[in-house]
Amino acid sequence: MKEYRPAKKRVTVSVGESVRILRELQELSQSQLARLTGIPQATISAIENDRVRLGVERAKVLARALKCHPGVLVFPGWQLPDKAAA
Repeated sequence: MKEYRPAKKRVTVSVGESVRILRELQELSQSQLARLTGIPQATISAIENDRVRLGVERAKVLARALKCHPGVLVFPGWQLPDKAAA
């Protein structure tokens, strides 16, 4: 196990998809998330379908409800730079 290769990124996840994935992992419906956040269910649907931008304030509210850092929602494809490249 001394030599390994980091996994390659295979799928790109949009901001809306990251919200949906985290919501579904916590077994919440859009309506339940709407009640927890005060964000209308229709807006949550629009965010998840990338029809409405998430925005910083909504990211903070959703992250609190989904128990994650807002950056996880806003930057779903971001990763730490490689130490060799830094």
